[in-house]
Amino acid sequence: MKKMKLIVIGNGMAGIRTLEELLKLDPDLYDVTVFGSEPYPNYNRILLSPVLTGEQTIKDIILNDLGWYEANGIRLYLNCRVTQINRARKQVIADDGTVAQYDRLLIATGSNPFILPVPGNDLEGVITFRDIRDVDLMVDAATRLEHATVIGGGLLGLEAANGLASRGMKVSVVHLGPTLLDRQLDAAAAGMLQTSLEMRGLSFLMGRQTDAVLGNEQGRVTGLRFKDGSELDTDLVVMAVGIRPNTELAMQAGIYTDRGIVVNDTLQTYDPRIYAVGECVSHRGIAYGLVAPLFEQAKVAANHLAFHGIGRYSGSSTSTKLKVTGIDVFSAGDFNDDNDTEAITLADPVGGVYKKLVIRDNRLVGACLYGDTVDGAWYFRLIREAKPIAELREHLMFGEGALGDTGHAGEISVAGMPDSAEICGCNGVCKGTIVKAIREQGLFTVDEIKKQTKAASSCGSCTSLVEQLLISCIGGAADIKPKSEKPMCGCTEFTHGQVRKAIKEQHLISIPQALRFLEWRTVDGCASCRPALNYYITSTWPGEAKSDAQSLLVNERVHANIQKDGTYSVVPRMWGGVTSAAELRRIADVADKYHVPMVKVTGGQRIDLLGIKKEDLPKVWKDLDMPSGHAYGKTLRTVKTCVGKEFCRFGTQDSTGMGIALEKELVGMTSPHKVKLAVSGCPRNCAESGIKDIGIIAVDSGWELYVGGNGGIKTEVAQFFAKVQTHDDVLEHCGAFLQLYREEAFYLERTCHYLNRVGLDHAKSRVVDDAQNRAELYARLKFALSFEADPWAERIEKTPARREFEPLHV
Repeated sequence: MKKMKLIVIGNGMAGIRTLEELLKLDPDLYDVTVFGSEPYPNYNRILLSPVLTGEQTIKDIILNDLGWYEANGIRLYLNCRVTQINRARKQVIADDGTVAQYDRLLIATGSNPFILPVPGNDLEGVITFRDIRDVDLMVDAATRLEHATVIGGGLLGLEAANGLASRGMKVSVVHLGPTLLDRQLDAAAAGMLQTSLEMRGLSFLMGRQTDAVLGNEQGRVTGLRFKDGSELDTDLVVMAVGIRPNTELAMQAGIYTDRGIVVNDTLQTYDPRIYAVGECVSHRGIAYGLVAPLFEQAKVAANHLAFHGIGRYSGSSTSTKLKVTGIDVFSAGDFNDDNDTEAITLADPVGGVYKKLVIRDNRLVGACLYGDTVDGAWYFRLIREAKPIAELREHLMFGEGALGDTGHAGEISVAGMPDSAEICGCNGVCKGTIVKAIREQGLFTVDEIKKQTKAASSCGSCTSLVEQLLISCIGGAADIKPKSEKPMCGCTEFTHGQVRKAIKEQHLISIPQALRFLEWRTVDGCASCRPALNYYITSTWPGEAKSDAQSLLVNERVHANIQKDGTYSVVPRMWGGVTSAAELRRIADVADKYHVPMVKVTGGQRIDLLGIKKEDLPKVWKDLDMPSGHAYGKTLRTVKTCVGKEFCRFGTQDSTGMGIALEKELVGMTSPHKVKLAVSGCPRNCAESGIKDIGIIAVDSGWELYVGGNGGIKTEVAQFFAKVQTHDDVLEHCGAFLQLYREEAFYLERTCHYLNRVGLDHAKSRVVDDAQNRAELYARLKFALSFEADPWAERIEKTPARREFEPLHV
């Protein structure tokens, strides 16, 4: 059957999301052609601000790379603008002469930035903030110019101002209204935002109307003149005063437009062969500029392009959850109170928190939040569903978690949401979709969730909610980098650093004691904070504090990794990856006796017995008569080795003996996250030491030490740390670094993330450059290990592994 031809004009988020939805419904229905006016594949326009600040690159914000188009058989024309639609011939014509036929056409031309109609608006140095080209112009200007002025105090204007300031420019923001973000915030919240931004170095000229852009004889911007006659010197002008639907192409083709390309509830234009989605569209008289409604449109348009014919778009209820230069703000509904409403407000300017809830006729009709937006999704549900709130009123200001059910604002309130609750407004992803993906696909990171569900992949303001769902599903196994500026969890306002400091300074040696002193919001904490508290307390006060069994994951309690089918995997320890015939026989016997479905060699040179029933675990460990490999805990996992000089022609040192010595010394060590080591006998690095938390590489004159490697989803190459000569030097430097990491890192923070936060030079100054401090750190580690050591540690000398500091002999 011959495929129909579909042409998409516009390679942005709305048009390509429509294609993604269409490919799910019927991937073989159309021969698809996409025209994009920019030289890049589909990218996340919401994340232009981090590109401007230098936090990300264009590569980081690409949503669909060229490989995606190729894999789906999509013909893509980049840097190619469609200039004409010939409806009679059903063809489009591009500026490079390309002519393409269509059976169905999807217009997704987005919007254009509005340029103030004032004299001088075409001078060199007047730009907008809409696409990558604009970002490139601003980045270049920041290297040459000193003073930038942003016209517009909306979200884009503030993000542009912040980005230019972060690149060293002096930045002024000119805004016509009396308050910033006047469509998203009320006056009180906007005032707090302005104060915070002024503290960051931005200056504001409020209530100013631009009369002209001033320039010199060379046609270059030199300043602005306002209606009141005052002037402002500036080298760069960024206009961020709004957008207008890009309807020019549709109008030329005779397609009906009115404040946008007019579409019906199926996203069809007045020409039934032509659909339109995105910011270029006017639906029931409304043109939407937020991503979430555009993605709702995309789903309906795809439904009809696939001839399913059942979807309808009736408009969107919108909320705004934004992160303005790192500050969370949220608004929904009618948050400007009047004579028919009553407002409940909470204002803490010192703490940076403001909440305003507007009630009409016993129903929540509006919410405006600044600083603390964790309950925004709940408030939005109440507004959208128009539920009576009389019974909730007493607790309304304190969030969903204040309603009981052992919940609290944050972690448990998210866990308690119904599966239908929307978590990611940008992409319309509900809680149930995320939870299902985590459980069925074995997801452990927010990045994996982004790839599978697209939640948190647009503006990023729902990332904390996604993190909370991840933790509520898999607990401490969640691979999340804690943020030093964020509260430890919803149970407290304190950060990880503040909690660690209090535990040390106040000599807190139990979780109940810590919860009382820190005035925890919940009686017993939650699945997020209890493991962290347990680690902080036991690592700070070894010998005094005892590990709390109730704060350990089931994996840690049974010494095995739970699998997705409810069975467990058992990994016995093999010191440095070395085993014996007797151990292998015992493993084989256990595999036969308990009908183990899979026996697998792990990447860490150990043997994994997969598919063991929980009730068989005690007997399996007894029959194995081997130590646990801790393949489940936040502790030392393995020390991977190569054979070294004993057998290898290129080996320069006894890497196997060194690995065994390290593993025996560190066995049972608890840590903020899992720790993996590797020892290579020569620079050929067969043990992959370059991507381990600590990598040791033998050279002719001793050992080179590397730290902060990570072989996970995002591979981190270990950084050179020190060069030492003897076995004792290796043990002391490695032990001291690990103790520094134990004392300073936050729970669930890998060594690479810890070093990114504190800097490699800091770790070097404490361990490599300061011999006395190194010795003290090492001594504290050995003292802690005397209490933390695995119960199997006393059996070390009875195992067939080799002696600690002597070359390996077989």
